[in-house]
Amino acid sequence: MHADASTAGLAHSDTTGMGQGWNNPVPGRALASIMTTEDLKTQFRQQSQAALSLDIAYIGVVNGLFSALHRLGRSTPQALAQASSMDEGYVLRWCDAAFAFGYLDADGETLTLTRMGEAMRPDAPDTLMPMAVQSVLSAHMAERAAGLMRTGERPGESVLAERATVLPWFGPMLEASFGPLFEHTICPAISAFAEVDARGGLAVDLGCGNGWYLRALARRCPKLRGLGLDGFAENIAQATARAAAEGLERRLAFETGDIHDFKLDEAADLIAMNRALHHVWEKDAAGIFAWLRDHLKPGGYAAIWEPAWPDDRQALRDPARKGLTFQNLSEHIQGNHLLRPQDIADAFAKVGMRARIHLFAGGNEAMVVAQR
Repeated sequence: MHADASTAGLAHSDTTGMGQGWNNPVPGRALASIMTTEDLKTQFRQQSQAALSLDIAYIGVVNGLFSALHRLGRSTPQALAQASSMDEGYVLRWCDAAFAFGYLDADGETLTLTRMGEAMRPDAPDTLMPMAVQSVLSAHMAERAAGLMRTGERPGESVLAERATVLPWFGPMLEASFGPLFEHTICPAISAFAEVDARGGLAVDLGCGNGWYLRALARRCPKLRGLGLDGFAENIAQATARAAAEGLERRLAFETGDIHDFKLDEAADLIAMNRALHHVWEKDAAGIFAWLRDHLKPGGYAAIWEPAWPDDRQALRDPARKGLTFQNLSEHIQGNHLLRPQDIADAFAKVGMRARIHLFAGGNEAMVVAQR
C-alpha cells in the first residue's frame, strides 16, 4: 500500500496547459466553429513547449543540477558536471536546453539560475519541483494506459517502480504539493488532532509514503506519537531518514508492511489514511473499515483524506478538477478508482461509526473523520 500512488501530485490544478478555449463552457460543436485549425495548432504547439520545459526541469531536479548551481552561484557547464557528479556531455547539452527554456542565464560560458530555475530547487520555498515530476510521471502513465486499454490488464502499483528515477521523488512531490495545505489549513481545522495530542496518543498512518503527513502532524502536536506503514521499502527508508533529520525519531517510527497482515501492538487514538484509501477500496472496502474500527481505542478517530470525486460529471470541466480525471485513469491502471466523500461516510456507517465530511481547497479535497 502506498500513499496516493498515482499522478496526483497536482491533481487538482489545471496542469494540462490547455488554453482558455478548452476551459470555455461553450458546447463542443459551437467551440469548434469558433476555433480554426490554425488556432488549434498554435494552442497545441504551446502545450508541447510547456511539456518540454517540464521535461528539461525534471532532468535538472532528479540529478541535483538546480541545487548544485544554487550552491555554486555561478558556474560553467564543466564545473557544474563536476559538482553534481554527472557526465559532462549530458550536462553541457542540458545547460543549453535549460537556457533555451529560461531556467538558466548565461554570460559567455558562465551560467546562473533564473528566478524560474531557483523555483525548481526541491528545497526552494513553494518549490515548482512537483510540476516537473508530475509531468514525467503523467507521460509514463499515459503510455501504460494506451497499451493496457487493449487488454484490460490492471497491473497494480508496481507501475510506479518501472521508472527508476521517478519513485524516489514521488513522496517529495506529494509533500511539496499537499504538506502546506495539511499543516496550515486542514490540521488546525480538525479538532480530533488536537484531542489526540492532548492525551499523548498514538497516531497511525496507513500508506505513509515518505512520512510527510506524520512529520507535519508531529510538528503541530508535540505530545503525539506516530507509526507509519507503507508497502514500499524505498518510502520507509526516506521516512525514517527524514524524521531523524527533523529530530523526530523518538516519536515517529516507520515499518514496511501491508494493512491486511498488520497488527498494532496497542490500540490507536488516531488512524489516518492520507490519500490511500482508494488503493484498497476495490480489494476489500468492508474489511478495511472493520479493521479501522477494531484497531481504535474507544473514542479514537479515523481520519481519511481523499481527493473528492464529484457527484456531477459536469464538475469535471472545472479547470481545478481536470487533472483529477487523468488521476482517475492512472488509478485504474493500479486497480483503484477515486471516491466520493459520501461513499466513505456511508462505509463508516456500516461499521457503526458516524462520520463528518470536511471539504478543503474549493471542495477538491475531503477529510472524512469518524469516531469509534
